[in-house]
Amino acid sequence: MSGSCGTEGRVQEKWRAVPPGGFGLLPWLLLGMGAFSHLFQGTTANPWIGGAGLLVFNSLYVFLAFSTHPCRRDALSTRVALALLAAVTCALAIGYGGSWLLFFPLLGLATGVVLRGRRLRVTAVAVTVVAGVVSCVHDGWGALGILYATAVSTVVTATILRLAETVRELRAAREELAQRAVQEERLRFSRDLHDLLGHTMSVIVVKSEAARRLAPRDLDAALAQVTDIESVGRQALTEIREAVTGYRDGSLDTELDRARSALTAAGVTPVVRRSGPPPGPRTEVLLSWVVREAVTNVVRHSAAGRCEITVTTTPERVRLTITDDGDGARGTDTDGTGLHGLTERLAAAGGTLRTGVGGDGEAEGDDASRAGFTLTAELPADAADSTGTPAAAPEPVAAGARPGPADRAKTPV
Repeated sequence: MSGSCGTEGRVQEKWRAVPPGGFGLLPWLLLGMGAFSHLFQGTTANPWIGGAGLLVFNSLYVFLAFSTHPCRRDALSTRVALALLAAVTCALAIGYGGSWLLFFPLLGLATGVVLRGRRLRVTAVAVTVVAGVVSCVHDGWGALGILYATAVSTVVTATILRLAETVRELRAAREELAQRAVQEERLRFSRDLHDLLGHTMSVIVVKSEAARRLAPRDLDAALAQVTDIESVGRQALTEIREAVTGYRDGSLDTELDRARSALTAAGVTPVVRRSGPPPGPRTEVLLSWVVREAVTNVVRHSAAGRCEITVTTTPERVRLTITDDGDGARGTDTDGTGLHGLTERLAAAGGTLRTGVGGDGEAEGDDASRAGFTLTAELPADAADSTGTPAAAPEPVAAGARPGPADRAKTPV
């Protein structure tokens, strides 16, 4: 508990917000009313010594009663005060006996406030034994009541205060977890909006430019592009609603189809290769986000003429490679919100995301070492496979010769 002082800011704030527990311990000072009554009536020998001892005892007890905070409880001044209280209690009990023996249960209360763990056990036994011996000397068998009261007061006080501390810590931890949950949800929402809107707006811009170019000479083709823009916009609205509610599930097949459409509209030849069984739901969602972000960067920044997307699935791992033949030194979002957020998502799922200029030496194609930009994502497949999602047939290769500008503009999307 002492380590929390100065290191757990929020927990300390919660501790300070809780009223001191000392007020619940002050009424027990009434146990000393018998000694005070004898002192007031003048039946106590050496009344000035007894009065001074009573004043010192009450002062130390009040100080210790308000030392329930972990930082104050572990302070040297608190330990010294407890030792002084024990000395004063023993001196008064040995010197006067009778009602002055009731100060031993009060000493037990103070001990339960200050000490914890092994120190509490050792000190509680020591205080109980001393209380029993001193009481036995004065009252014989009547010492059993003092011995019992001292032991119970020590153990019960320590237990109740420890339970109260645990409740306070749990409340502080619950608030901390709630705040972290809110932060995680904000981060998720910002990532989803970035990925959704960035990709969708890029597709809309590309298709709008194609419609503008086609309108003067091929109205039907231009209207087809406008229809696609409407469809993309409606789909974006649906995905944003799903992102807000947190239940968006991505389909890799659907995302690959959208990637073909966006790349073709931008004049980039799409080449998609898939091998092995389809990944499970969670892996598929993450790969869909990677495809979306990577294709958005290709459309925006690459000035490429060809983009290859390869998905290879094994029983243990799924590997996604996206390579283009554009300017490898382009200003992509490698260090921005998109790929940075994807890297965090994949890392949380046990995956990796790597980017680099040129081919990575493992991409398939006629010239894997050509200039361009390569993105490689790997994820485990076992967790996703446990859902029992049925396997689908491998997707055929969508490759072909690079069309000219007019052909690309007329390609249905």
